[in-house]
Amino acid sequence: MTMFIEKKTVSSDLAERMIQAAKERAAELGIAINVAIMDAGGNLLAFSRMDQAPLLSIDIAQDKAYTAAAFGRPTHEWYDVIKDKPALKTGIVHTKRLTVFGGGYPIRCGNDLAGGIGVSGGSTDQDQACCEAALSLINE
Repeated sequence: MTMFIEKKTVSSDLAERMIQAAKERAAELGIAINVAIMDAGGNLLAFSRMDQAPLLSIDIAQDKAYTAAAFGRPTHEWYDVIKDKPALKTGIVHTKRLTVFGGGYPIRCGNDLAGGIGVSGGSTDQDQACCEAALSLINE
């Protein structure tokens, strides 16, 4: 019987570097964002709000990162999963912290889920681009 499971998680150093990469991409796009990194347990590890980033987007960025860390799938994939299932479409969206639009991605170490990143402040495509810039650090 297995008594303990080893789990990968994002380091605070990587989280800070990812936030910086997301903010640099946001600056290139001419937007101000909030960016959050969750660890493997869905706990906030790092957060930054650029000057003039929307206040409402603070919680949205954190919820996107939480959703990605909790379910291991990008937030933009959720709508396709629920759109043709009325019970899910009307019910699961009331799940606290679940976000079903783009801007949240799981952070993986190989096949292991290690956390999540969420960005909010631009359009869905812009938020996703900022996440992807941050995730590119892992693939270098």
